[in-house]
This record gives sequence, C-alpha cells and structure tokens, in this order.
Amino acid sequence: MGTFPSSCFLNPNLRFRSFPLGGGFKGRNSVPERSRSGKVCFLCKRRVGEWKSGRRFDGIRCFSVNGSDGRGEEKRSGNQSTEEVESIAVDEDLNSEPNKTSRTPGISSEGPVYSSFQVDSYKLLELLGPEKVDPSDVKLIKEKLFGYSTFWVTREEPFGDLGEGILFLGNLRGKREDVFAKLQRQLQEVTGGKYNLFMVEEPDSEGPDPRGGPRVSFGLLRKEVSEPGPTTLWQYVIALLLFVLTIGSCVELGIASQINTLPPEVVKYFTDPNATEPPDMQKLFPFVESALPLAYGVLGVQLFHEVGHFLAAFPKKVKLSIPFFIPNISLGNFGAITQFKSILPDRKTKVDVSMAGPLAGAALSFSMFFVGLLLSSNPAAAGDLVQVPSMLFQGSLLLGLISRATLGYTAMHAANVSVHPLVIAGWCGLTTSAFNMLPVGCLDGGRAVQGAFGKNALLGFGLATYSLLGLGVLGGDLSLPWGLYVLICQRTPEKPCLNDVSEVGTWRRAAVIIATFMVVLTLLPLWDELAEELGIGLVTSF
Repeated sequence: MGTFPSSCFLNPNLRFRSFPLGGGFKGRNSVPERSRSGKVCFLCKRRVGEWKSGRRFDGIRCFSVNGSDGRGEEKRSGNQSTEEVESIAVDEDLNSEPNKTSRTPGISSEGPVYSSFQVDSYKLLELLGPEKVDPSDVKLIKEKLFGYSTFWVTREEPFGDLGEGILFLGNLRGKREDVFAKLQRQLQEVTGGKYNLFMVEEPDSEGPDPRGGPRVSFGLLRKEVSEPGPTTLWQYVIALLLFVLTIGSCVELGIASQINTLPPEVVKYFTDPNATEPPDMQKLFPFVESALPLAYGVLGVQLFHEVGHFLAAFPKKVKLSIPFFIPNISLGNFGAITQFKSILPDRKTKVDVSMAGPLAGAALSFSMFFVGLLLSSNPAAAGDLVQVPSMLFQGSLLLGLISRATLGYTAMHAANVSVHPLVIAGWCGLTTSAFNMLPVGCLDGGRAVQGAFGKNALLGFGLATYSLLGLGVLGGDLSLPWGLYVLICQRTPEKPCLNDVSEVGTWRRAAVIIATFMVVLTLLPLWDELAEELGIGLVTSF
C-alpha cells in the first residue's frame, strides 16, 4: 500500500468570488496587459495575464477554491486596487486546467489526476492498512525518553515497510547498548508495552559515530504491526500435508536406491524418456519395507535440524513457527521453512538460531555418512549393501574425496559402488544442509550472514549465490530447482532485530565464513579431469 500526498486530491467544493461592478476597482475598468502566467480562470477559461486592456470585469471571477485565496483567508474585500486584483490573479495557486472535452468548465491537477475510484481505494487501504503511531504518543515519547542524556532527536522520518512507524534521527549521548536498554525500559513505563523500539543504523549516514561504530537511529512501531502473527489453522493443515508428502518422497528415495534390484519395466519407465506405458506399481510394494531404513535416516536428519533451531531459540525466548517441509524426490526433502514468530532481540541471536539447525543436521548427517562408509568396507555387512552409480560421488568435491579416501581406488573406480544405506542418507542430509546454508535470502545461511555482516553484505553474497546456481556451478542438476525455490519462497531477507546495530563478535563471524566455505566444497562437483585422476567413477570422455 502506498500513500499519496494530500495535495494530490482536489476539493470539488468550488466557490467563486464576486466583485462589485465598477466600484470594486476604484473606477478603473481594465487591467493592464501582462505576460502569460500559466494560470487559468475557472469561469472564463482564459489564462491569467492574457486579459488585455479594455476588457471589463463586469461579471463574476473565481480566484480560489473553497472560498480561500490559498493563503488561509476566507474572504477578500471587494474594494481592492487593480494592482491587488492583478496580483491575486497571478499568484493564486489554482492548479487547474480547462476541461477541453466538456463545455462545462472542469479542473485537473497539474500532476496526476485521480478518479473517485482511486481516491476511494486509497481511503480503503488506509482503513485496512497497518495502524500508524499515534502523534500524541510520539510527542510524549520525545518528551519523556529522548534528551541530552540519551539521544538528542534532530528530525523524524517514516519507518517500516509501509511508513507506519516513526524513525527518530539525531545524536547519541552515550554507549549505544546502555542507551537502548534505558530507552526500552522507559518506553515500557510510558506506553505500557504499546510499542516496540528498534535500534538501527542511520540511513544515508555521512560518516561513523564519533564514539565508534555506525551512527544509529531509533524506530518506533506498534506491537501488533511489528510482531509476527500467530500460526493459523490453515497453516497447521498445510504443514501436516507437506509432512505427509515428505514422508512419501523419502520412501520413494529409499526405493530408488535399490534400482539394481527393481523390476526392469519399472526402471525403464522412470529412466527412459520414450517409455509411455506405466508399469504395474504393485510390484514396488515388496521394496517398500527395505526402503524404510533409508527413509527414516533422511527424515531423521531433517527433524534433528529443526530440533537444533528450537533448542537454540528456547534460551533466548524466541518463538518459532511449525516447520513446513518441502518434499523432493532426489534428496528426500529440500529442508523446511521455519519462521520467526517473535522479534529477535539482537544479531547474535539471529546468528545462533540460524546456524544451530544446519550444524545439528550436518553433524548427524556426517556421522551417518562416515559410519556408512566404514560399514561398506566391512564384509560382515555385505548383505545390507546397495548398488549406487559411481557418478553419485562426483557430485560433491568434499564428499567424493572422503569416500575415495575411505573405500579406496578399486571400489570407487567402477560403474557401480556397493555402499551401506547410511551413506546415502548421510549424503542426502549433508547436501540438504549445505543448500540451506547458502548465503541468500531468508535461508539459514542468509540469516546468518545478515546477522554477522549486515544486510548490505547479504545482498552481495546473494547475488554471487544466484549467479553460481544459475550457471550450475553449485549443486549440479539440483541448482536450477533450488534456485527457483529460493526465488519463490525464500528470497526476502529477514526483518531487523530490536538491536540491529551491535556487533556479533569475531568468533561468530569466523564460524559463518567457515560454514560458507564448507558449503561450497560440499556443493561443488568434481570436474572430469580430477575425477579421472582420483579414480572416482569411470570417466570416458573429457
């Protein structure tokens, strides 16, 4: 919803000024010739300044709207000199043009003209839009909160997505964390928890604060406007439906991992583009039971991921929404969308909660992956192994190198590799965790980068990530669907914290950088020359 300036709306209540015949002009019956001023009289539709000498004012002339001359006066004396009348005609801000399509004199703004429907729509949006800050509260807050000992306000600007709040700009009078804590306490006392106060970087600041760090401003929003709404019944229904679909996609992944033992007609239907006749799907039922362990592993990784988020959010009193799982056939799932249901107190909390989920999921995934590799080389577990194409291990530089170091050249330099199902579950979990840690939008990685380095840094990281996904450099065949998913569902950065200025510390920034580097190694495929040299898969051409 946008807001229009009040000057854009014309008042239809036009009043016309009447002058006495003759005497109103002190015996002078004409107006000297003047240059064009661009102003138009409502009644005669002649431009002001085009009245020639000898043309009499023997009728009614309009010089204002609503009976006002534009300077707040309601009436003018009829006994005015010619010079005064001429000045009124020239300087009056009529902001209108003659209606050339109608005989009835009309008016139109020099700027855009809004129809009655547009005006009504604007009023409706104003009525249905977010409630703005009460001006009386703004005056009270400026008197009670701000001053020489805290923050000296020099000017105010709109704040919020729709300008529903107030941004106080000025000069900080103490340590920013101490001042912010004091202002929050006083705001609670003065308004009774009616508003939320945000400390943000001053927009378009000319330089840093003399005390060090960026210059800060304070934004004021109503609580019902700034805080996320509760989870609705329909959202619970959608989340449950997506979870059921994710279970199905995980089971399907477990069945697909047994591709070498599936009926040939089933394999042909899913692998041959020319196959049109669907096979008897009842033949897949015997493979469902053997697919469950892999499905449990993939689903368990994602559930552990979400538990990590909740465990990190609970001590900080941060509320999270229920997870909305995203089913995917290739990996079992694309992770889940988990929203913040309360405003984050500071950027440290944003980094901690955002990284806790991927780190928990990656830790469990890597444990499964490494144990699976050990079991794959154990003859006692030969009955539990499944055959997977060796091309799978060329999809990740990091995981391919670990697999090559564990299984050896002979096992990896073949068309198919026998591995334990835990390897597949761990591989899928690590890939999903890496995708979710990409520094873009509202993904876990995007939130972490935004908290550690700021919104401007996230913009640069995001552009680089979109470029790498678009070129297929990261993620291989999954780069395009993942990029589309982010653009549709996760492209918007997270909203600011209450304290969106204080730094997060060196070790948190280092953790984000290391995590991003590991993400690149995980999603970067092995190129053919390196795969051939390392003996990972069979490479027939370069």
